[in-house]
Amino acid sequence: MRSNELAELIAFAAVAEHKSFRRAAEQLGLTASTLSHSLRALETRMDVRLLNRTTRSVALTEAGMALLDQVGPALRQIAGAVDQVNAASSEPRGTVRINASHLAADLVLGRRLGDFARAHPGITLDIASDDRFVDMVGNGYDAGIRLGDSVEQDMVAIRLTAPLRIVVVGSPAYLAERPAPATPDELDAHRCIGYRIRNGSGTGKLCKWEFGRDGVTAAFEPGVQLVVDSHAMLVGAALSGAGLAYVVEAAVAGHLAAGRLVTVLDDWCAPVAGFFLYYPSQRQLPSALRALVEFLRAGQGA
Repeated sequence: MRSNELAELIAFAAVAEHKSFRRAAEQLGLTASTLSHSLRALETRMDVRLLNRTTRSVALTEAGMALLDQVGPALRQIAGAVDQVNAASSEPRGTVRINASHLAADLVLGRRLGDFARAHPGITLDIASDDRFVDMVGNGYDAGIRLGDSVEQDMVAIRLTAPLRIVVVGSPAYLAERPAPATPDELDAHRCIGYRIRNGSGTGKLCKWEFGRDGVTAAFEPGVQLVVDSHAMLVGAALSGAGLAYVVEAAVAGHLAAGRLVTVLDDWCAPVAGFFLYYPSQRQLPSALRALVEFLRAGQGA
């Protein structure tokens, strides 16, 4: 096989995976026109249409699906073999595209980026902080970082942190207005700040507040007087006295220590799964991403 033929198959597989010439070109470090030329050359050489293209979408033809079924696993094996050799023979190199919630970016990544850059100068991290759930493959991300409970079942998940505690907090000024709740049932008498995790279309579900004590579990769905989709805004609203908020304890540790926020329902707040890095199950772990995982796990004591 000539080198240009292999390059054409790699280009085809990338477009098929992302269903987008632009995102495939970004992954391969090519221009969209160069990528399009490679695909046309492959179709001409094989004398068959592999992709149906419109101004808004790219879809595989029947012949394209058959070709991807044959060459996809082989290309992944080749990439994995090259990656293993690179990992054994030299410092990991390459770009790792990460999609992380704002909270994960702050608690897991943000404070350690300098140390990672010094330890792995050959790796480029491209981090997108986004609380929405996005299509990992379709948007060209290598991995995501989120709380374990929110990771989809078909992903490979690697623990990065120990379990975390989610607590209910309010400002002293707010709690001076009314008695603190003693049980989750008493939250109905309080102003509660909702947090919505949006999906790619802008809609999304309102997060329930989950509690447990002595084998008894309870779930509470806050009212809709105030709903936010940013963790920073959630904390800010609680600090301003807007109501009670359901937040990761580690994210407000400074405010709790300074007395700007106070916890309630402490004996009902049990630990939950910590942060996990996850990636599609059909992918092998590239050396650059493996280096990031090992670095983060070592620092978090996971």
